[in-house]
Amino acid sequence: MLQRIQSVYLLLASVAILALFLFPLAHNVYVDNKPINIMVMGVYQDVNGQQQLTDHFVALTAVTAIVGIIPLIIIFLYKNRKQQIALCYSSVLVIIGYSFWIAQAAKAATGGGVTLDFKNFGIGLFLCPLAILLHILAIKGIQRDEKLVKSADRLR
Repeated sequence: MLQRIQSVYLLLASVAILALFLFPLAHNVYVDNKPINIMVMGVYQDVNGQQQLTDHFVALTAVTAIVGIIPLIIIFLYKNRKQQIALCYSSVLVIIGYSFWIAQAAKAATGGGVTLDFKNFGIGLFLCPLAILLHILAIKGIQRDEKLVKSADRLR
C-alpha cells in the first residue's frame, strides 16, 4: 500500500515542512534600518556583506524537524487506516499550532513594531498551509481506500 496516492501526499507534506529550512519566512524586513531575513533557524542579518545568523531559534528548529518527520511515519502505518486518519488529523492540528508559533517568533524577531508587507513574505510562509492541504488530501485518499476495502469485504 506504499504506492497509494496518500503516500505521495504525505511525502509532499513532509517535504513542504522540511523545506522551511531552505526558504525564509520573511525577507528584507528592516529593523533598526538593517535588513533581516527570518527563517525557522533564526534571524539572518547582513554583516560585512555576508548573511550571518544573529539570533537562534533552537526549539523552533527542533520542532520543525519533528513536524516534518511525522508525515513520513504516518506513511508506514498503512496497515491500520483508522490510526493513519487519526494521526493525519492530529498532524494538521500540530501544524496549525506550529504555524502560530512561527508567527509569534517572527513577530518577536522584528520587535513587534514592524509590520510585514506582502513584498516581505517569503516562500516559507506558504509552506505550512500547503502541508495542511496535502494532509487533507491524504485523509481523503485514506478514506477512499477504507471504503474500497469495506466494499470488497461485503462481496466475500
